[in-house]
Amino acid sequence: MAQPLTDVEKLEQAEFCKALEEQDGEKKFQVDKWYRKEGGGGITCVLQDGTVFEKAGVNVSVVSGSLPASAAQQMRSRGKKLEGDDLPFFAAGVSSVIHPKNPHVPTVHFNYRYFEVEDRNGTKHWWFGGGTDLTPYYLDKDDVVHFHKTLKDACDKHGKKYYKEYKKWCDDYFNVAHRGERRGVGGIFFDDLDSPDQETVFQFVKSCADSVIPSYIPIVKKQKYKTYSYDERTWQLLRRGRYVEFNLIYDRGTKFGLYTPGARYESILMSLPLLARWEYMHVPKAGSKEEELLKVLQQPKDWV
Repeated sequence: MAQPLTDVEKLEQAEFCKALEEQDGEKKFQVDKWYRKEGGGGITCVLQDGTVFEKAGVNVSVVSGSLPASAAQQMRSRGKKLEGDDLPFFAAGVSSVIHPKNPHVPTVHFNYRYFEVEDRNGTKHWWFGGGTDLTPYYLDKDDVVHFHKTLKDACDKHGKKYYKEYKKWCDDYFNVAHRGERRGVGGIFFDDLDSPDQETVFQFVKSCADSVIPSYIPIVKKQKYKTYSYDERTWQLLRRGRYVEFNLIYDRGTKFGLYTPGARYESILMSLPLLARWEYMHVPKAGSKEEELLKVLQQPKDWV
């Protein structure tokens, strides 16, 4: 299973990088191949200070080794009861976070991954996880509906229950609890998928990954030339601050990566924006477009 998955990851990475470069113009991704002495490695592609994208990262990793108790605990928090230390593991995934310059172009994130872990009794556990979510700075309802409909269509190919279930999971997971608001307008999120069999789950995950370009690139095309003000840019940077808070405080993928021996911190923290802003006690004006977005983040809604 590992090799075909790796090939698909690399293809998804190459296709998404190509689509982003076409939207940005002349700027190209920096390709950074890396290896870890404990086993495996990856390819990190980063575009910074582009015309359209302030920071865009697309990462593929395929790693193996022994799982310490701290990393195993991160898995247990997701429902996997793994006993013992130094457990043999294999993990492969493709992930991306795109931070545009224009406040009218949303940030997008996706991550699709596969894990295998052998417990101390010699039993091998495997599962898939991942998702795609959208973080706009200004609410364009047509864009959000398009994004969700594209994800729903991908899920519906494999069963009508998936989108509804994983949309709610996404809203619950990407929650900045101390702020009482979601990170964005959601999408889909799932973890611990291990039935009915590897191939069936793999095909579902592949459909979700294939939906990233058609769900996001049309929004970029529509919004990237829209003019914006200093105040709109300031709001964008404030919202990016919330993005940082979630990723560093709550995101389990970040925690798992940081707890894994031989972790490559540059790739793990690729999701952080180039620029962000924090203001003391900032509150958007009543009736403003900023307040409109905040209300949706505080109370998620159904879009399709």
